Amino acid sequence: MLKKSIMRKIILILLFLGLQSCGEDTLPKPQGQLRLEYPNPVYGKLEGSCPFTFDVNNETKIKGNENCSFELHYPKMKATIYVTYKKVEGNVEDLLRDAQKLTYEHAIKADEISTQPYINSEKKVYGMFSEVGGNAATNAQFYVTDSTKNFLVGSMYFYAKPNFDSILPAASYVKDDIRRIMESVEWKE
Repeated sequence: MLKKSIMRKIILILLFLGLQSCGEDTLPKPQGQLRLEYPNPVYGKLEGSCPFTFDVNNETKIKGNENCSFELHYPKMKATIYVTYKKVEGNVEDLLRDAQKLTYEHAIKADEISTQPYINSEKKVYGMFSEVGGNAATNAQFYVTDSTKNFLVGSMYFYAKPNFDSILPAASYVKDDIRRIMESVEWKE
């Protein structure tokens, strides 16, 4: 009798455990991805006493205007485009070399560097857009010139340690703005 009682308890325990394990399989949750959405850009014309104008995103905060050099801050993205103006005084080759040197100083951290020339003969705007892939300090740089009087150079930086995967959505957004700047530059006569 004692054996039957113990046997029944063992059977009940095994049956209970068997029924407990009959549920849905537990699956690991997929790794979450941060989804960043930014507003569609709205552009206005940057005007002033400088010898150029261009379109600027209304989301930016403009700081400084010393010698027509300034910063375009993107507070939501913690990014800045540093724009510097130089007057061409027979030194266009030196200015071009310096702008290209600035890009290739990031080659140590870069996975790749791709360049895209920009030419607008009608407006006399000639330049280069450079994308720096990888964990470099800057992900995009540009310069434009009329090759006789004006030279404008710009670089994008983030306020955080470079981690290309983390800043990719913001970097793409700001790169589009840089292209818009290049395409909308007009020199004042």
